[in-house]
Amino acid sequence: MTDPTGQIVRAAAGRDKGELFYVVGVDGEGRLLLCDGKRRKLARPKAKKPRHVQPLPAPGHPAAEKLRQGRPLSDKQLRRALAVLRDQLEV
Repeated sequence: MTDPTGQIVRAAAGRDKGELFYVVGVDGEGRLLLCDGKRRKLARPKAKKPRHVQPLPAPGHPAAEKLRQGRPLSDKQLRRALAVLRDQLEV
């Protein structure tokens, strides 16, 4: 299994269905740790099973690269990166 860190996903189930998140890691039980920088911040990511999210093809954004490299990232940078992607998906 490849490391999903830095991937953008859309929640396919639960109360946050349809929302976009960045995968910031994987917990010990195989659940993805998701953040959007607003409701779910980096300090308290949401754990979600991989079958409850839909991976999205996304261009290489600097925020995703920082996550993959393990460099520090702020919630503000996450929000901005997801806003850019949201705009691209609506067009």
